Amino acid sequence: MEQEVSLKFTCLHDEHLALGAKMSPFAGYDMPIQYSGIIAEHNAVRGGVGMFDVSHMGEIFVSGPQASAYVNHIFTNDVSSLAPGGIVYGMMLYPDGGCVDDLLVYREYGAGGYLLVVNAANEEKDFEWMKDNASGFDVSLVNASGRWGQIAVQGPESEAVLKDVLGLQGVSSLGFYNFYDDVWKGERLIVSRSGYTGEDGFELYTTPEGTVDIWRRLIAAGVLPCGLGCRDTLRFEAGLPLYGDELSAEISPMEAGLSMFCKLEKEEFIGKEALERQKKEGTARKLVGLELEDRAVPRAGYPVETPEGVRVGIVTTGYHSISLGRSLCFALVDSFFAALGTRLCVRVRTRAFPAKVVKKRFYQTNYKK
Repeated sequence: MEQEVSLKFTCLHDEHLALGAKMSPFAGYDMPIQYSGIIAEHNAVRGGVGMFDVSHMGEIFVSGPQASAYVNHIFTNDVSSLAPGGIVYGMMLYPDGGCVDDLLVYREYGAGGYLLVVNAANEEKDFEWMKDNASGFDVSLVNASGRWGQIAVQGPESEAVLKDVLGLQGVSSLGFYNFYDDVWKGERLIVSRSGYTGEDGFELYTTPEGTVDIWRRLIAAGVLPCGLGCRDTLRFEAGLPLYGDELSAEISPMEAGLSMFCKLEKEEFIGKEALERQKKEGTARKLVGLELEDRAVPRAGYPVETPEGVRVGIVTTGYHSISLGRSLCFALVDSFFAALGTRLCVRVRTRAFPAKVVKKRFYQTNYKK
């Protein structure tokens, strides 16, 4: 008999039910997949503004005299020159180069600690791994995920909405991948110019009670609530990876084409030797973009073949693009077939559809980051 898995709820769960959202399990949470429909929500973010409940994401705080040295030890990117209010993207790796998780690191104000924002499905695993690798460092690690809610407001009109509806005038001077501290209902509010859609946008972190208040104000102002369905179509079009699909314990940043976020010039970090070896010797596989010459939808797990029918890879994410009207996918293929313009096929059920290798960033926003 299968054991029932108890789903967790975000602080906005009741709001989703009241709005009639279609709910589904995701990363251990009961999460909204869509409200008015994936296409409508996707287009709202591309052309105006939409908002997402991302309170399931994990927040882990690192502080102490050796916080910078410790974060640099466990993180592929370099935080040594990151100024307070700055954000940087990167990964935590196993010694063999496989990915523990990809995450954002925020350089805190004041004492100069760090906030690490990790994927919901990996939160507990990440925290245990971080504790296991803290030996020898004078640091304090606090998993505060349950004490925070988070809303992502995304789209070209997001700045105006945050100023007009929430009174957050500081967003006008905030650069991309930067944040500032504010106050909401007497509690800390982190306002971050960041997101996972390829559009301009912001992520707002505060207490669960404050998160509910902000959500209701935005709903009252007509901001469209969006589910995880269009969050995936948006990040995919923008060429952004999803942990578990384009990155995993079995897929390294080098294979995923994310070497720019791995600072091999740093003195050391966990997994550095493996990445150096991969850079020198090359990798057997590479993540590529594929465009199909048909409307067939390539789904994760579908085989990628040569025109002669030899299997050379697998689809990791695929859609008929809402913004572009083309059938596109990410695929992990043998490196020999990864060059732009290479002709391949994607097998959709029993039929092989011709495709060619293209750049992974399928959609280019007008927003200048």
